[in-house]
Amino acid sequence: MTETPDVPARPGRPARPVLLTVDDDPNVSRAVARDLRRRYGGDHRVVRASSGEEGLAALRELTLRGEPVAVLLADYRMPQMNGIEFLEQAMDLVPRARRALLTAYADTDAAIQAINLVDVDHYLLKPWDPPEEKLYPVVDAMVETWRASPDTAVQDVRLVGHRWSAPSFAARDFLARNAVPYRWYSVDEPEGRRLLAAAGAGPDDVPVVVPPDGQPVLSPTEAQLAAAVGLTVEPSTDFYDLVVVGGGPAGLGAAVYGASEGLRTVLVERQATGGQAGQSSRIENYLGFPDGVSGGQLADRARRQATRFGAEVLTTRDVSALEARGSARVVHFADGGSIAAHAVVLATGVSYRQLDAEGAGALTGRGVYYGSALTEAAACAGQHVYVVGGANSAGQSAVFFSRHASCVTLLVRGPSLEASMSHYLIEQLAQLPNVVVRTGTTVVATRGGEHLEELELRDRTGRVDTVAAGHLFVFIGAAPRTDWLDGVLARDGRGFVATGPDLLVDGQRPAGWPLQRDPYFLESSVPGVFVAGDVRAQSVKRVASAVGEGAMAVTLVHRYLEER
Repeated sequence: MTETPDVPARPGRPARPVLLTVDDDPNVSRAVARDLRRRYGGDHRVVRASSGEEGLAALRELTLRGEPVAVLLADYRMPQMNGIEFLEQAMDLVPRARRALLTAYADTDAAIQAINLVDVDHYLLKPWDPPEEKLYPVVDAMVETWRASPDTAVQDVRLVGHRWSAPSFAARDFLARNAVPYRWYSVDEPEGRRLLAAAGAGPDDVPVVVPPDGQPVLSPTEAQLAAAVGLTVEPSTDFYDLVVVGGGPAGLGAAVYGASEGLRTVLVERQATGGQAGQSSRIENYLGFPDGVSGGQLADRARRQATRFGAEVLTTRDVSALEARGSARVVHFADGGSIAAHAVVLATGVSYRQLDAEGAGALTGRGVYYGSALTEAAACAGQHVYVVGGANSAGQSAVFFSRHASCVTLLVRGPSLEASMSHYLIEQLAQLPNVVVRTGTTVVATRGGEHLEELELRDRTGRVDTVAAGHLFVFIGAAPRTDWLDGVLARDGRGFVATGPDLLVDGQRPAGWPLQRDPYFLESSVPGVFVAGDVRAQSVKRVASAVGEGAMAVTLVHRYLEER
């Protein structure tokens, strides 16, 4: 690791964020360091490395010393380890650091691929003269994004639990879905036992969370866990221009467009932003990502984008009621709190249906999982994994786990995949030698003691066979969680919220509609309450359409506000 000579470390003073450059060409390395020092040397440390391995060693040293790393600039063409490989490994050491690839014009295709595969933020063409036009704006944006992301202290979150404890799994899953870095310790490990003893806890108190301030929290609720690791759980005020309920693609789209267009916007999420899409291991048909993008990456980018525009994001707030109080729309929380706004966008999405099989409820979180549960990937190495479902989410999960498991069996109730799964996914599954598709098959029972051990499967002839299984991932359709809207908004027979033209019966507006116009396309039976995404009746169940509806809803919110 080479630190530029005019920015020495200053012991005893707060560590300045590091800008790390990696390039095997000494001339290029000196040039980029010179340009970075000129603009950022007063507030940042500029560190140079001459290879990917040297860069990773520098990051390990900086991490051990507790020094924050804000930006990584890596050259694409380096021997032994190229820039993409370096940035991919660096993500594990400094996940908050923003990443850019230095590349020649001939390598722009590789740079674009890196943006999709390794979540690289930008690429810079060499030469970058003048830096005022081609280098500094990019680095400025990365530094700004880094500063706006959660504080580095959350990297020190430690979680102690039991491998087969459902609450422990829920805590791990919650932190992972909210992009909170943490270290996992089992109660069976010496360090796990040491942390339990230091916290004055025992194995029955798991999960135990030790946040950066060192104050342990035993068996926390999701709200307590969120507060302990620094997530926002309380609104900054009691009245907004726009409340968005639900943090899936539709809700995130509404939050981004609402905040960017000047509305005081708050997004309220029950668990984690991203919704069902956020649990997807790979979304390959979303516009602009030709090599696919994980649901977690997409949700994280959207969340950061929304907060950068000024939207508040509240987690672990369960909405229990909606009230029209004069011109205000009031959202009530299950804990008794409430917030109000001029307008509301409902984007609560849908929840996975529970598996109707004997024993499944007792084994949830202990071998039976809903959604991809990506935190279980390492535990699936060399195992036989079962996935239930015949739609895209099940197919994406099967593809993902095929990279870890020795075999993946996809259990499909219907006669084929063609009616419910995208063609590209069917082709992918057919090309994977360790993926087996069993059609006409249902799970009738799950067996196990401490964790899942066996499945009973029934085929279309009625024959039941028993198979050994330690992991079952369930994707069997979804239903809206809209019971709390009963008597407030018009819904269809399945619980989806009706909007716009669907509210008109023989050209007549819904009963109680107070305005002299028809409801707008995404407007519910209560003026000023709009609906976007999967929870809306007649919606297209795709990520792109959900994002589009979120953006469209904000346009209609503006139109509604102009009427008042």
